[in-house]
Amino acid sequence: MPELPEVEVVRRGLERWTTGRTAASAEVLHPRAVRRHAAGPADFAGRLAGRTMLAPRRRGKYMWLPLQDASSEAAPGEALLAHLGMSGQLLIGDPGREREKHLRVRVAFADGGRDLRFVDQRTFGHLMVCDLVPDAFGGREGGAPALVPEPVAHIAADPLEDAFDAEAFFRALRRRRTGIKRALLDQSLISGVGNIYADEALWRARLHWARPTETLTRAEAARVLEGAREVMGAALAVGGTSFDSHYVDVNGDSGYFERSLDAYGRRDEPCRRCGTPIRRDVFMNRSSYSCPTCQPRPRRARY
Repeated sequence: MPELPEVEVVRRGLERWTTGRTAASAEVLHPRAVRRHAAGPADFAGRLAGRTMLAPRRRGKYMWLPLQDASSEAAPGEALLAHLGMSGQLLIGDPGREREKHLRVRVAFADGGRDLRFVDQRTFGHLMVCDLVPDAFGGREGGAPALVPEPVAHIAADPLEDAFDAEAFFRALRRRRTGIKRALLDQSLISGVGNIYADEALWRARLHWARPTETLTRAEAARVLEGAREVMGAALAVGGTSFDSHYVDVNGDSGYFERSLDAYGRRDEPCRRCGTPIRRDVFMNRSSYSCPTCQPRPRRARY
């Protein structure tokens, strides 16, 4: 599943090609793609037509495009919310190009230029038009509370946001009494971090994934955050991590950060720091990768 860097790469691509453009029409080719839009496909399409898309925003793995009535200068009250799921792609291109095999939604623009398409082979992703509400996590825009989509209101700020409160995160970790990796995957504590970047952040912080959160010092929690920010920044610079053809940017291009991963997916390969073979453990029906020397298993582990 795309994590924060991959979603941010897509958001930046959309910012270039959709900001300020007015949707002429929307075509839903598979109802599952808009299953979270309770009023159904026809209402989804109707609420997009004639609306101008403003600069896209992102929180964790969600992104949204605020919608403004073309004839109004009032602040937007709704947004087009997108979650890519396992294989979702938001693509920009010539409106006359051949339709993709797994095309689910197509948005045409009033200027007749490049269209926006949602392609999703596994149909775990979704689009919806929803209300915007004030950000409960402290985000601000122009001196006023930032607005976020209502379905995302419960999701914590991510480590790349100005609204992220490192001290509050540390206090929450100490209260949670779980393993540090499980905490990093908890979107109510910190958003945008998935399996890949959790392993990479913990490798950089030299902490085992089962380290009890209540034993972390403030300095150790800071190292985890610094590691997450560093690895996500590095991934952004090369377009994110692509293990298969499902994750691509708005132009259909893959990212290259897979080549720079230090822990994730490197079972039995030498640690880039000490040379010890990387270890793979089963974690939450997935995999967790760490260095046995740099990230020793704690005497008391939490899974």
